[in-house]
Amino acid sequence: MLYRRIKDLREDANLSQKELAEILHMHKTTYVRYETGEREIPFFVAVLLAKHYQVSLDYIAGLTHEKERK
Repeated sequence: MLYRRIKDLREDANLSQKELAEILHMHKTTYVRYETGEREIPFFVAVLLAKHYQVSLDYIAGLTHEKERK
């Protein structure tokens, strides 16, 4: 669920993988591996993604379907 969520969020924001990798200050290959599940997403990256997209970590982790933070 985690990998699908970050891909969906990126696509909803109309960002390419390269653009998001640049926002996160990482190599595109690293980010692509997060999206495909080839690499575990470190907690600090999940936090950066949640902040960037203004969603909760629970949403990114698939624990809730509500995007908005409360």
